[in-house]
Amino acid sequence: MGMATARINRETNGKAERHANHSATQFALERHIGRCAGTTGAFAILAIDHRANLAQEMARARGRPTSREDLLYFKQAAIRGLAGAYTAVLADPDYGFPALADMPDHLENAFGLIAPLEITDYRTHPSRRKMAFIEHWGAKQILRYGGDGAKLLLFFHPESPQAPAQTESVDRLVAASHACGLPFFLEPIPCPLDPAEPLSGEERAQVTVATARHFSQRGVDVLKMPFPLHPDAPPDTWAPALRALDEACAVPWTLLSGGVSFELFAKQAEAACQAGASGVMAGQAVWKEGVALEGKALDAFMRGVARERMETLAAICERRGTPWPTRQPRPDLSETWYALSR
Repeated sequence: MGMATARINRETNGKAERHANHSATQFALERHIGRCAGTTGAFAILAIDHRANLAQEMARARGRPTSREDLLYFKQAAIRGLAGAYTAVLADPDYGFPALADMPDHLENAFGLIAPLEITDYRTHPSRRKMAFIEHWGAKQILRYGGDGAKLLLFFHPESPQAPAQTESVDRLVAASHACGLPFFLEPIPCPLDPAEPLSGEERAQVTVATARHFSQRGVDVLKMPFPLHPDAPPDTWAPALRALDEACAVPWTLLSGGVSFELFAKQAEAACQAGASGVMAGQAVWKEGVALEGKALDAFMRGVARERMETLAAICERRGTPWPTRQPRPDLSETWYALSR
């Protein structure tokens, strides 16, 4: 065999291996994302990964310090009380995963599981927060303990001096997640450049759209996006802003509740899904009144009011949501593809 022929064979084999590796990764990503969605391909995800801010809210509402047992009980009440109404749970490793440990057998594998990577310091203005991560936790651990996705909350402005470093960090996290065959969910929250100057309604929309366009091109699998306008924006301004956000998203996107009332969020979710969203990730809009309750009262709230809210959101997503596979590349699994993947 001549040197030229050997080189061509090496290049051909290398291309085939890279293609097989890419297809294998896409296959794994698709399987995990599919576990987090409903039968129609829409997401109705319960967000219960709150930690320090949840403990503070519970302490204020209950008039006493919040214990680890309080947080575990609260999350277990939410996860069990709403089971069957959500398609996946976004849960933290400190309290959320332990709350999942004793799920009834018929519910244990009935939904997807996503976990956060970050620690958020709410004492610092969003524009000044440094990225911090949960120690001894990452994509490998999430996958090892049964997770289907890694999530990062990121306060971001495209023109911030921190934006290049933040982007590089996201790139590294995407690569690490994909190396495990684990999808990466990004929650980019627009923040002002100057802590003394909050974003106007127009700026919020512009930054949200620019951020979605920026990260859609960097391997992120699903975006968890805020409503692009202020909560008090007139409803007749919603559709254009949501269409602009949808056009900027090259990957599936979901709407986060952002602390608004359930009634408002249900309307936002309907409008977002009509514009192209693939569902919601809902937290406080579903369960926030429960922070003041304990014991049987908390259980009853989760099984009643909170569950009804989650079911309402799930019905909206199922009826209106864009199936996530429409924006996810399908794996190309040629015969014996697994023989070439590494």
